[in-house]
Amino acid sequence: MSDWTGRTDAAAPPKRPLMPALTKGFLCRCPHCGTGALFDGYLKVVDRCDACGEDLSHQRADDAPPYFTIFIVGHIVVPLILVVATHWQLSNATHLAIWLPLTLVLTLGLLRPVKGAVVGLQWALRMHGFDPEGDPNDPEPSRSA
Repeated sequence: MSDWTGRTDAAAPPKRPLMPALTKGFLCRCPHCGTGALFDGYLKVVDRCDACGEDLSHQRADDAPPYFTIFIVGHIVVPLILVVATHWQLSNATHLAIWLPLTLVLTLGLLRPVKGAVVGLQWALRMHGFDPEGDPNDPEPSRSA
């Protein structure tokens, strides 16, 4: 039996654990070793892990981290707004003074860990260039090839 890449079970590479990779990525660490830093700057992913040498240049998180961050922050802030609005009569200026900074802090605080988790997901599932055999469905060939 073959998997989605066309390889047989005997030729399939060993599975990478998903949850540890997501957790390491969320903590902004290399999804492979969990020791090396994942970012060089606020959102720039390092090309190679300093600790284990894992090539991370293949990642293509693109628009997923901002989308997931907006989704998470919206699910935190909107219920809070509804609870406060139903229990207290605050002015519009007070609402703006509360919710705009909270939304900004949550968004900027979660964007980097969410991007790390997306990179960890890509690494664990061998997406894009993280599969040494290459993905036949990947429009961009591996840089190592």
